[in-house]
Amino acid sequence: MTTISAQQAWEILHQADCLHTPEAVETALARMAAQITQAIDGDDPLVVCVMTGGVVPFGKILPQLHFPLQIDYVHATRYKNRLHGGQLQWISGPHHNPRDRVVLLIDDILDEGATLAGIETRYRGEGAREVYKAVLVVKDRPRKHEVKIEFAGLEVPDRYVFGCGMDYKGYLRNIAGIYAEGKPE
Repeated sequence: MTTISAQQAWEILHQADCLHTPEAVETALARMAAQITQAIDGDDPLVVCVMTGGVVPFGKILPQLHFPLQIDYVHATRYKNRLHGGQLQWISGPHHNPRDRVVLLIDDILDEGATLAGIETRYRGEGAREVYKAVLVVKDRPRKHEVKIEFAGLEVPDRYVFGCGMDYKGYLRNIAGIYAEGKPE
């Protein structure tokens, strides 16, 4: 893993392209929350944060869901602060039994699709009645694992993106907008 300093991360941010402003992100999250409410209100869902990237969209969507629900989290990763994914590693969760429940997975990005596909497979294997996926960002790229995303916020080109939960080498998850490293080719 290539490590960088906080100062280097700050410099990357200031050289990056802003793909979506904080206002555009908030608008997309509100739209997603309304769509989620329409789809699963009354289903007693288990709403699951996919750590670590999903923490920002999860934290912003959750207060906009005005119906009874339970929350959980899973931590499964293919990246571990690297720029390219490897094999799916389960670090934590699930913690609640999904049997006969509607499950909503909230994550930051649909990139290659392997992480969400693996998590969905596990929940279905453990008896979830239905598994919905919500991601803030869908990257425009071919995927080896086709995953149906029921609730999508924004699209980004096939570039290395960060902000709103997505990191740049472990930093910049907390940035309000969505940025891409460097200039497009």
